[in-house]
Amino acid sequence: MNSNSSTHQLINSLTTPAHQPVLLNEVIALLDPKPGEFFIDGTSGGNGHTAVIREKLTPGGKLLSIDWEKTGENYADLPDLLVNNQLGLVDGLLLDLGFSSEQLGGQRGFSFMKDEPLLMTYNPERRPAKEIIKKLNEEDLTNIIKVYGEERYAGRIAKAIKTAGKNKPIETTSELAAIIKKAVPASYERGRIHPATRTFMDLRIYVNQELENLETALKSLGKILKPGGRVAIISFHSLEDRLVKNYFRDYAKAGYMEIITRKPVTSTAEATTHNPRSRSAKLRAAVWLGSSAKS
Repeated sequence: MNSNSSTHQLINSLTTPAHQPVLLNEVIALLDPKPGEFFIDGTSGGNGHTAVIREKLTPGGKLLSIDWEKTGENYADLPDLLVNNQLGLVDGLLLDLGFSSEQLGGQRGFSFMKDEPLLMTYNPERRPAKEIIKKLNEEDLTNIIKVYGEERYAGRIAKAIKTAGKNKPIETTSELAAIIKKAVPASYERGRIHPATRTFMDLRIYVNQELENLETALKSLGKILKPGGRVAIISFHSLEDRLVKNYFRDYAKAGYMEIITRKPVTSTAEATTHNPRSRSAKLRAAVWLGSSAKS
């Protein structure tokens, strides 16, 4: 199952995780990788899940590791990648829709806690956030912040961003965070979250077309998984989880899928203490029964 493609890699040896993977034990239990099987980690990031899955596939198994930032491949392109490289359908697919500590420290502008260039892109070829907020009008920016993050002060935040941008281009995360903080009341969320939390998340999702990529992959499961193949998806946003839930439900009703998580699996209190980012994680898993993708 070797390939000449330079845009992805078949993992043939264990790697040391660069970050603490979310819901690792639960993912392994639900995906149940076995020696000799073919799996895809569609969002390999810091290799946290990848290394353990690879170990379970030994001997004789193969693991295709996709990392949009490092390889230029997006998990939404998996059907074409599998066909073009004659890899066939797979026994298991993992999508972890969160970002890793590697990405947080990569000067990409994902965090408002650091002064970094306002990029927010997983792939350097995408248009950065600083250009997007410059070109969006106030109404469109308001809708993005309101719809993706359910931010009650979306209008005030969008107006403040556009007003500030007229005087001086917003180039860094610190500049944007300061504008947002000034735009909302001092009692914002009673101090439970930073005022920039939702807006940063909303812009990241929009910049990288994360919801569109997820829906593309969900529509294509029949072109990725063989009958009996397992899929596990970890989401960190209510809109992502809703997409996964609805597609799984519709597939199950049509007889294409058997859902194996009646409710989303979440992190334990102990796990969130060690890894705070896992607090919002929701894991859903299913077995693919049919061979036709939802149109």
